[in-house]
Amino acid sequence: MDTAATGLTFRDATDADVDALVALVESAYRGDASRAGWTTEADILEGQRTDPEEVLEVIKSSDSRLLTVERDDQVIACCQLEHRGDHAYFGMFAVSPAQQGGGLGKVVIAEAERLARETWGVAEMHMTVISVREDLIAWYERRGYRRTGKMSPFPYGDERFGVPQRDDLEFELLVKKFA
Repeated sequence: MDTAATGLTFRDATDADVDALVALVESAYRGDASRAGWTTEADILEGQRTDPEEVLEVIKSSDSRLLTVERDDQVIACCQLEHRGDHAYFGMFAVSPAQQGGGLGKVVIAEAERLARETWGVAEMHMTVISVREDLIAWYERRGYRRTGKMSPFPYGDERFGVPQRDDLEFELLVKKFA
């Protein structure tokens, strides 16, 4: 999809995008570069957020797609959509720190929701968010997502998900029902 008004191009990721997508996700969440945006997790997690193997696995999976967003041939945002029966899972959402705060995230999530409904006919979108990320959860709530109170443990000890800087991390399930 090419959105002329915003100059955005939405497309499924390919193998050739792996390095750019890993760099994007890392820049949005980890290290000093992430502090330029508001989605940083640098104060609660160090280490990696993703790696080339994980990104490639999402690209290759028959039940998922990695939506890539470009402007002027530069990858500036992405998100994972995975078909899980009656709902879709939304994950690996990243917006370049330099592009945050201008409404791009709203456009991306709206397109992801549209694609999930049209492609799979799902009635809901699910996601998990680290429960201490109150600002991020509030942003999703403004997009129609609701907290469920259903928690799942953070994978302490698995550095593929980062190195926790505190001991109270867990994921909360957020759900948006489509009309």
